[in-house]
Amino acid sequence: MEDLTAFQRDALYVIAGLDDPHGLAIKDELEEYYEKEVHHGRLYPNLDTLVDKGFVKKGQYDNRTNSYSLTQRGRREIEARRKWEEQYTAVTG
Repeated sequence: MEDLTAFQRDALYVIAGLDDPHGLAIKDELEEYYEKEVHHGRLYPNLDTLVDKGFVKKGQYDNRTNSYSLTQRGRREIEARRKWEEQYTAVTG
């Protein structure tokens, strides 16, 4: 996961949090988080990169709409990232 951009990592987290979302659902979630428009020209090439790297599987709802889901590798990478982050951000009381 270390070679992903922050945007790609955020898209991966969105896909993990939704049930086989389509591109526009991912776009909507990212726009809500970033509080600005995410252009198709930014979103879809980055989703393709996640597919090419084996983090995400792309399926189809119909001839025009793709669905996205995490692969086993994607789930492992998110879990490893979460553990890594926790060692630096855990609050001790």
